Amino acid sequence: MYKLNELILANCARFDCGVDDLNDFFANDSIAYERDLMGKTFCWLDNCNDRKIVAMITLANAGIQTTHLPSNPKRHINKAIAYNKQGRTYPAVLIGRLGVNNDYQGAQFRIGAQIMDFIKKWFLSADNKTGCRFILVDAVNDPHTLTYYERNGFKPLFRRENDEKAFYEISETEELRTRMYYFDLLTY
Repeated sequence: MYKLNELILANCARFDCGVDDLNDFFANDSIAYERDLMGKTFCWLDNCNDRKIVAMITLANAGIQTTHLPSNPKRHINKAIAYNKQGRTYPAVLIGRLGVNNDYQGAQFRIGAQIMDFIKKWFLSADNKTGCRFILVDAVNDPHTLTYYERNGFKPLFRRENDEKAFYEISETEELRTRMYYFDLLTY
C-alpha cells in the first residue's frame, strides 16, 4: 500500500475501475482533496508491474452522531457499546471512495475483500493514530455495491430506504443515490 501522490499518478497507467466518477476523482481531485485535509487516498500497485494501480481507496475521519438518529438506528449502534461508555458521538473512519482496477475485478482476485480485511486490521492495529470504533461508507445505492459491503460485514444504518430518505429530508419521490452503511470493528 502506498499513499497516492503525483509521482505515482504520473508514472502509472491511467486507473480505470469502470466508474467514470471514481476514475475522475482519483486522477484529478484526490491530491487536492488531501491538500485540503478532506481525506487521504491510498493505492496498491501490481507486484509484477509497478506501473499498474490495482486499487485505490480514500479515507477520512468521521463519526456516528447518535443524538440526531431516530430511535431504531440509535438502538442498534448503542447496543454494541458498554452502557457506561455510551455517548452522543462515536469515532469512525469513512470510506469516501473505493475502486478496483477493471483488470483485477472478480472472484478469482478477491481484491475488494482483501482491501476490506486490510482496512479492518489496520484500524484495529497499534499503527492506528486515533481511536476508531466504526467504519462508515455512504455506498452507491445499487445491488452490486450494497451486496459487496454486506458480504464484508457492513450493515445499513437505516433498515429501509424510506427511513433514510426521511432522515436526510429527501423527498419520497426522489431517488436515494447512496445508502449509509457501518461496520463495528469490535465484531471483526
